[in-house]
Amino acid sequence: MSWLDFFQTTHDNCPFTFGRGINASLAPNEEHLFNKAYEAFERGDILNGYELFFKSLINFTNKQSNNNILLHKKKDTLEFEIYQGLAKITGVVTQENLYAEIDIIRTSLASVAIKRYLLERNYQLTYVNYFSDGDAIKLKLYQDNITLSPQKIFFPLRELALNADHDKEHITSEFNNVVLKDVGHLKQLPESELEVKYEYLHIWIDELEQKVLTLPSNDNTGMQSFLYLNLLFKIDYLLSVKCKIYHKLSKKILEYFSNENSTVESKNEELKKYVLELRALSFEEFKNNFYKAHYTFNPMEKSPYEDIVIFINESQNKVRWYKHNRYAQVIPTIYSYITLYSLYNYGMNPILKELFHILVEVQNSSFFEALGCDALYNHTTDKFSKRVILNRIKKVFEMGRDKYKSLKFPSEILSFSSMNEFSNSYFIMLKNLNFEEV
Repeated sequence: MSWLDFFQTTHDNCPFTFGRGINASLAPNEEHLFNKAYEAFERGDILNGYELFFKSLINFTNKQSNNNILLHKKKDTLEFEIYQGLAKITGVVTQENLYAEIDIIRTSLASVAIKRYLLERNYQLTYVNYFSDGDAIKLKLYQDNITLSPQKIFFPLRELALNADHDKEHITSEFNNVVLKDVGHLKQLPESELEVKYEYLHIWIDELEQKVLTLPSNDNTGMQSFLYLNLLFKIDYLLSVKCKIYHKLSKKILEYFSNENSTVESKNEELKKYVLELRALSFEEFKNNFYKAHYTFNPMEKSPYEDIVIFINESQNKVRWYKHNRYAQVIPTIYSYITLYSLYNYGMNPILKELFHILVEVQNSSFFEALGCDALYNHTTDKFSKRVILNRIKKVFEMGRDKYKSLKFPSEILSFSSMNEFSNSYFIMLKNLNFEEV
């Protein structure tokens, strides 16, 4: 089974994208193309080297190219387009160099504040920089082809794409009535999908407020933190928000974990205020925070598997503490928090990410059912679709063994006696995987 077959079989029943990573698969010969690019550069065949390298980055959905990279080869040049969310990169390669740029905004429409922001960003960038050609403010990359390897191309292009996408979103979020350049490639989400997401935003907020009322009147700050942060992680992953909501949500999460001069109580109060802002959004305001786009580079750096295991262990210790002290009402939230925090903070290999996603589907089955996907758990009857869940997990492990020969599915570990027991046993499974490569 190829990577393409894997993603097709696991997601056919639920054709939606979740989270901030690339919801697509690379070509099955991606490694071969990458190695061939390396060989071409070594022998000085620059244009063919770039062409092979670009082709190794093309991703697919159901075996169809997403056209996230478009190539036009001529005798002495290779023209290309690369798509990364809001950013459309256009560039050209010659035997001597590579030049690529992204249009951000018309110079005449850029306020002093926007220009100052982009100038300050130049000091934070390594390979690329902002400039104005008179008509537009652009982000550009120039690279000499004297000594080349795929790695030396990858990181500058990744910096160009990720930062342009980020900054275009930042500008639309922080500055009112801004018209960005080169966004004609974006597509709108279906109204029916947005209506479900808007409905569940309010369902989740209502559930959170009901949970807060059940907390003990004293010493409940830690429990409140879990409730509010879990909601924000859920909005990020399941609703896959963009623009203003995404940027403000990310800012609130960052402030919570980085502000050492603030008490937990005041941090919770800030999260509560933001949740009330989200509740007050009209549907028209809400739906302006979504679009479909193609992505080429993953915004998350790969994390060591051991770091994820440490986080799960520490979190399960907290579950045991709350269970021992009879705060049972917050335990399902902590299990959900572990899942969504991991997907928000860690760059995972495709196998581990898919396993985490299956757990998200189980824990949030009513939301997936509202989208039209198969429900893996019935909250009313407390019953699991055990055979479907086991088959889904089994397929992931089968796919993973192409790369990880010692990866085994310990199905006997999983408990289906309750949602809490299932989540706990699932994390035990996730902590004991062997990702040693062949």
